[in-house]
Amino acid sequence: MGKFISLTAADGQVLAAWLSEPAGPPKGSIVVLQEIFGVNSHIRDVTDRWAALGYRAIAPALFDRITPGFDSGYAAEDFQHALGMMGKFDMDKALLDIQAAIALSPPAGKVGVIGFCLGGLMSWLAACRLTCDAAIAYYPGRIGQFKDEHPKCPVMMNFGLKDSHIPQDQVDSVRAAHPEIPIHLYDADHGFACDQRGSYDAPSADLAGQRSIDFFATNLAG
Repeated sequence: MGKFISLTAADGQVLAAWLSEPAGPPKGSIVVLQEIFGVNSHIRDVTDRWAALGYRAIAPALFDRITPGFDSGYAAEDFQHALGMMGKFDMDKALLDIQAAIALSPPAGKVGVIGFCLGGLMSWLAACRLTCDAAIAYYPGRIGQFKDEHPKCPVMMNFGLKDSHIPQDQVDSVRAAHPEIPIHLYDADHGFACDQRGSYDAPSADLAGQRSIDFFATNLAG
């Protein structure tokens, strides 16, 4: 079980982060990046599960610059409230917050970044603009706008074929721009990996989850 700690970004911003430590010496670090719903119970659970696999796992609260402690559910009214946060969201400042989480990694360990929806896009930008060793993006919103950036580490992406938020032509454009990136498609909707959402699809979530475990095991080893 993890706990909230404080991080300080390079510009002096203090933000919360959910930190979950493994039972033994960490074999690396995983930075978990939230959906638009904040570091809620789902993101905390994902972070705890990575710690159970032997990684130091941390989920920075990327909305703390807007509303400290923002934590939302998935009901219709929650969605509208969470969506309203996006008009105030600054991606460049969020990258400073992600870098602060990356910097918490053990001195000898490698760092992976994984994110969902908004966090999926930020995982991609972290791979392109920050220093990490591997990145995984689940259904990254607006990814087509950033497809021409170039990652500095191995990246894997997961998309739902039924996802109306990310049209297939966006996925195709990313594949065309980066044929070296493994892009996995699932017979599922947006948010299929979250067991608190109506769009949750257990077979797709399990398959994507195992692929994520294997991807980090390969790229964060040593």
